[in-house]
Amino acid sequence: MIRAAAAKDADSLGQLHVETWQAAYRGEFPDEYLDGLDVGGRIDWFRRAIEEEREILVAEADGWAVGFASFGRSRSNEWGEIYAVYVHPDHWGEGHGFQLMAAAETRLSEIGFDQALLWVLDSNTQARSFYERQDWTLGRPVKLDEIGGVQVTEVRYEKQLRDAT
Repeated sequence: MIRAAAAKDADSLGQLHVETWQAAYRGEFPDEYLDGLDVGGRIDWFRRAIEEEREILVAEADGWAVGFASFGRSRSNEWGEIYAVYVHPDHWGEGHGFQLMAAAETRLSEIGFDQALLWVLDSNTQARSFYERQDWTLGRPVKLDEIGGVQVTEVRYEKQLRDAT
């Protein structure tokens, strides 16, 4: 089930976000960085975001939040942007990510965006394959960043959400 995030979700989403990062990026970033991710800080972020009514969807299974997507106006242009999609590693492969992406794309279209973008680590082949299976295409922009003391390259994926009329 996909639903809007509620105040009661902040604790589980903060924990889920950290645990997913630790599983998805082990070997990509230093263990010390991943092991030191601040669950409390993530919980605080989710509390504020939910209070501010930012666009966050939750994938729920058996009464538990197992994934989330956050999205809104692009930080770099007038497109919509998927900021984050994470599903707890215990629930990878169950379709929650696909459902979250579809719901986020629908919502972005409903609030007026014809196109959307997202950023992903160039080296994250699992995520890139996931996006490509859902008709996201690799765009031209690339950006360099530093995460956990590691220089990373992020690539942009794009998708037409609806025909501009």
